[in-house]
Amino acid sequence: MQGPERDPDPGEITQRLQAWRAGVPGAQDALLPQIYNELKQIAGGYMRRERAGHTLQPTALVNEAWMRLAGASHPDWESRRHFYCIAARLMRQVLVEHARRHLTAKRGQGLKPVPLTEAANYSMENAEQFVALNDALDALGRLDDRKTKVVELRYFGGLSMEETATELDISINTVNRDLRFAEAWLQNELNGRQRQAE
Repeated sequence: MQGPERDPDPGEITQRLQAWRAGVPGAQDALLPQIYNELKQIAGGYMRRERAGHTLQPTALVNEAWMRLAGASHPDWESRRHFYCIAARLMRQVLVEHARRHLTAKRGQGLKPVPLTEAANYSMENAEQFVALNDALDALGRLDDRKTKVVELRYFGGLSMEETATELDISINTVNRDLRFAEAWLQNELNGRQRQAE
């Protein structure tokens, strides 16, 4: 896969996403070159502190997420924004699966505390913390899905406060409140999991 040669037009991307959703032949193939770089940016947000030469690179993460997206027989995204949220969530799932496989050989070492800002950056060294954070995010999502999306876009997608507000169609103040709540809730949840593991 290669990135696009020009910046993608958001309106054109939305039209192609709608065509894909409607089952128009070739819509997927026409869409990928336009969104590839944005997907790679999301993948880079997940792996920004990973050491060079790691077995799972942002390109492989994008490819795996794209295969899962392309395999959706009836995609249910409502907009371009919704599509990127789904893509970010799929990338997180791919990384969690990768981390869980890595952890099967490392059982019994206990969960070490890690700040949210570090746990959000995937590496094999923090695979256990990444899995714990994923589980905590899933639990938060059952309580308040928007707060989970704010965390995903800010920490995993690498979006600014303004971009996160735009993507979720909320104010920057709401993003700030959601982040403060989510960070405190997640830290409490991770600390509780650590105490249970000890």
